[in-house]
Amino acid sequence: MHPAFVTYVVKNRYGKTRFGITVSKKLGGAVLRNRAKRLITAAFRDCLPSLNQGYDLVFVARSRIFSLKSTDVAKIMAEHFEKADILSKNE
Repeated sequence: MHPAFVTYVVKNRYGKTRFGITVSKKLGGAVLRNRAKRLITAAFRDCLPSLNQGYDLVFVARSRIFSLKSTDVAKIMAEHFEKADILSKNE
């Protein structure tokens, strides 16, 4: 849990990692909500090679995400993945 976004992780039975992003209308208009989605998507792309496969991930954006860059979001995301113990052991 972080003031910028929350990550939910659940193991799935498909063997592939899937992700979803949710941004409430309370956070702002469509432009701001789409920016939050773009930030999370870019950060996820950076972290994806180091993840174990077979998990469903849901990211819930919070208002603090608008003050961050995608590299900052990627660092926070890596911390969330490490805490959830879904990072590959070989990297």
